[in-house]
Amino acid sequence: MTNEEYPMTEGNKKKDLETASKLELIKNLIFGENIQAYESEFELLKKDIFSKKKALEDLIEAVRTDLRMSIEDVSTDINIRITELEDKLDERFESIEKNQLNAAELGDLLIELGKKVKNTK
Repeated sequence: MTNEEYPMTEGNKKKDLETASKLELIKNLIFGENIQAYESEFELLKKDIFSKKKALEDLIEAVRTDLRMSIEDVSTDINIRITELEDKLDERFESIEKNQLNAAELGDLLIELGKKVKNTK
């Protein structure tokens, strides 16, 4: 109900207090003297739940930190391996370029081979 439908007048405040005390009386009749024991148990349960929630939050944060560190380690390792592979490829290309004959040298070798073959007949 809104305040417009249920204005807080002295009469309404009195009714609210009567209703609350009636509810308290009914609660005492149903639960009797055990209500304090129940409330105490509920408080212990709430404290236990909150402590376990805090422990879980701490564990989640620790796992999150470990994951971030692991991802950084993997990223660093991958970057190192990529750099090593690039270096090996560069060395191979240089080696191929050194061992590769240019067209003029190949032509000279073929002419020389042709002369040798012609002289052996």
